[in-house]
Amino acid sequence: MSSASPTALPGRRRSPFHRLWNRELTSYPENGTRYTSLAIVVLTTVILYYQLYLAGGVATNILRDLHMSFVYYVNVSVIGYLLGAVASVVAGLADRYGRANIVTFGLLVVGLLCLFALPNVTSKTGFAAVYIAIGFVEGIILVATPALVRDFSPQLGRASAMGFWTLGPVLGSLVVSGVVSNSSDTTTWQDHYQLAGIIGIVVFAIALVGLRELAPRLRDQLMVSSKDRALIEARAKGLDIELALKHPFRQMLHADILGSALAISLFLIIYYVAVGFFPVFFQTVFGYSQSKANALGNWFWAFDAASLLLVGVLSDRLRVRKPFMVAGAVAAIAFTTVFAFKASDAGTSYTTFVVLLTLIAVSLGTAFAPWMASFTETVERRNPALTATGLAVWGLIIRVVIAVSVFFVPKIVTTVTPLVERGPVIQGILGDQTPVGKTTIGAVATAAAGHPDVTTRLTAIKQRDGVLIKALQENPTVAQALTAAQAAGVKPTAAQLAQVRQALGDAAFAILVKPGTPADLTYLATTAPKALGAAEFAALSAPPPALEQALTTLATDGPGVAKAAADSPDQWRTYFLIGAAGQVVFIPLVFLMAGFWDPKKAKRAEEEHAAMIEAEMARLSGTGPRTA
Repeated sequence: MSSASPTALPGRRRSPFHRLWNRELTSYPENGTRYTSLAIVVLTTVILYYQLYLAGGVATNILRDLHMSFVYYVNVSVIGYLLGAVASVVAGLADRYGRANIVTFGLLVVGLLCLFALPNVTSKTGFAAVYIAIGFVEGIILVATPALVRDFSPQLGRASAMGFWTLGPVLGSLVVSGVVSNSSDTTTWQDHYQLAGIIGIVVFAIALVGLRELAPRLRDQLMVSSKDRALIEARAKGLDIELALKHPFRQMLHADILGSALAISLFLIIYYVAVGFFPVFFQTVFGYSQSKANALGNWFWAFDAASLLLVGVLSDRLRVRKPFMVAGAVAAIAFTTVFAFKASDAGTSYTTFVVLLTLIAVSLGTAFAPWMASFTETVERRNPALTATGLAVWGLIIRVVIAVSVFFVPKIVTTVTPLVERGPVIQGILGDQTPVGKTTIGAVATAAAGHPDVTTRLTAIKQRDGVLIKALQENPTVAQALTAAQAAGVKPTAAQLAQVRQALGDAAFAILVKPGTPADLTYLATTAPKALGAAEFAALSAPPPALEQALTTLATDGPGVAKAAADSPDQWRTYFLIGAAGQVVFIPLVFLMAGFWDPKKAKRAEEEHAAMIEAEMARLSGTGPRTA
């Protein structure tokens, strides 16, 4: 059978541009047309998720440039997810009005927003408005694209196809990490969005020309294997579309659909943390550069993508979903828990993170591709004509769950804003190579920050003995003589004291003979230089203006940044463990879904279905016995 063309318009001549918006296929297509549409759907999904997730890869730069707190940034994401949930419900209309145009023109809208709107925002409010708009469109696409994948893939190849579709968000994340990690740290976030916009418009042009979809009478039926195609086309001639689409959301409000959608939403909390916050986490807690932090994502997303495809094929070959879901969940719980504790250990190496993130990614892929297949099959068990509506319910639930979980990130992790806003300033001071005396500003600042008790006492001594210290600095010979006498335990004579008084002045001499002053001078002469370093102590004793300003900033912001740096690992660990808890909840909800546990039972059901198809085809062709 050849690939079908779009439905003809009877009695009128079609415009040359008619094909650009009328995309329906009136016959189930051959593999060439089907695979082309599937490839365009995946490419579309990759680019849309790349554009959506790009903010996470360059978040620290956005926060600094737009003077945006971490709490504000997270709240923008929360609003975006909630509006995406609303958009998912709207996208349920794709069951009635089609999917392809929603996908195609969604690409155009997001591409234009990335190319022209986001790079030109100058305030956090402007960024919020545009980013939320992108999230709204993505909420619609989330429903329309997997619905297209379902339409073009029979159940026996569904896990492979859904693994293929799930490459969209995963490869979108991989593109983000790949592009950001391989660009210079001086590349602006605006440059990244302009590139994303250009790529999006190119893919829009591809989808405009090449993307197709099944006519409603074809897509609204259940197809178990590719052998069902002829039967589906025969049934399509008499299918009552309006009856099948009556009260669509009411038909989807059942425990199996709602429970399985909630299950995957909780399971993927760690996934959305990876998308939105892993670069921020590794930059603020472990001090990785933007490119190095995103490079970890290359490992995570690449192995996630590979596992989605491999497990999808295995699931289809064995004809079961649930064993893979449970195995993936158990592995994810174990590796996410280990990661949570390693993430709070300052000694954890980059290589260890690569290994752990790779294992988490494989675990997520092992569970998710079979889940996507099983969920669409669970929806089909209720009504195969309402696949997009079922996916809309999933889109609504997952966005609400993720919005709630993301909302609590800054409630649990309170340290990001000081680390992002003031952390780079403090790091800049500590690394400042400007010479001062025989050392540098950075070395003095590092010594001061590393010995806060010493610097505190030095400040107190300066305030108490400042006049004396100034006089001794102006009379180094007298200072050396006093230090030598004190070290030898020799008390100066009256005549010597008179000479000292004349050299230093009455005010300084009065401080010198006060009780406690000799201990201060000993501390200045021995303890402090030994603790800080002789060169650093000398610079700290008489700091030039640049060093004075640096030390003032260090004293003002340093303690807050230091406390945030100390608290941050444990706070992130708590949040990662919440992600592991969501994976635990996933397991019992798997039992609500459609599908077999035993490959033998699944194969037997397939054989029974094949026999039913043959009998039905014979009846429709008039060669078999008629049923009442």
